[in-house]
Amino acid sequence: MIGISPRQLEVFVAIASGGSVRAASEQLHLSQPAASMALAELERLLGAPLFDRSQRRLHLNANGRRTLPLAREVLERMRELGNQLAAPSELLSGELRLGASNTVGNYLVGDLLGGFVNAHPQVALKLHVDNSAAIVASVLDYSVDLGCIEGPAAHPDLELLPWREDELRICAPTTHPLAQRRRLQREDFAGARWILRETGSATRSQTERALAALPAGETVLELDQSEAIKQAVIAGLGLAMLPAVAVADAHVAGRLAVLRTPFLSLKRPLSLVLHRRRYRSALLQAFLDSVQPPRSSRTEPTTATATTLKTKS
Repeated sequence: MIGISPRQLEVFVAIASGGSVRAASEQLHLSQPAASMALAELERLLGAPLFDRSQRRLHLNANGRRTLPLAREVLERMRELGNQLAAPSELLSGELRLGASNTVGNYLVGDLLGGFVNAHPQVALKLHVDNSAAIVASVLDYSVDLGCIEGPAAHPDLELLPWREDELRICAPTTHPLAQRRRLQREDFAGARWILRETGSATRSQTERALAALPAGETVLELDQSEAIKQAVIAGLGLAMLPAVAVADAHVAGRLAVLRTPFLSLKRPLSLVLHRRRYRSALLQAFLDSVQPPRSSRTEPTTATATTLKTKS
């Protein structure tokens, strides 16, 4: 393996991220023939193909999926070595690829990224926002370095670290009959019209668990954004369970009502999620340190069993 060069690993990682030799060559400022030759030579040295070829697209095969985290780790360790030797006192630099669920990405992005951005202005952050299921998939295939999701993630290759607690609220139009009642019971929700998040959303999963404890109702809409659901509630289209941070402003402004339901458990954890085989570079560890609770108050890491934003200095 002595013959493997950093450039070959860079080309491999870039192709894995971009899905094509062309995308990798543009990212690395190489000609396409040079990038193709680097990949071919790496596969020759490893003695196995790393991609399945299909209609000008390259898809990681089993060999590639096993090799990708190792290649990234080698490159990251080399960058760290170079940084320490060249300028050990300089601020951290490089790029972090993060994923966040819709609740975090749309309403808590400042809390998640603000402290780190201010402390490390030379680091480029790329944030991908999607539902929790998609973010978990991105962590598993190494598309992102770290995710922040709502609720659990059922995969043994994942490590969950606590971030903070979130809570859903049952929201209603201000003119809804339930909004006029001071004390609600479970039976008051019989026949209610509900607006739900899409399948794959952690909010959808928790909503379904809560609805199972209520009398039968009717699903009238499914939408893939909490903000769209909030506007639908304000428009009088139905009830919804939404994150407290998503509805606080509208509630204070009197545009929608928040129903008191102490008989339902609507709290949930927000967690950082990493691949267990992902190398924790100095950059990644610095980000974790910026968002995790102090060590004295942390719980132990758990085994998971159960729009692009770029910020630069």
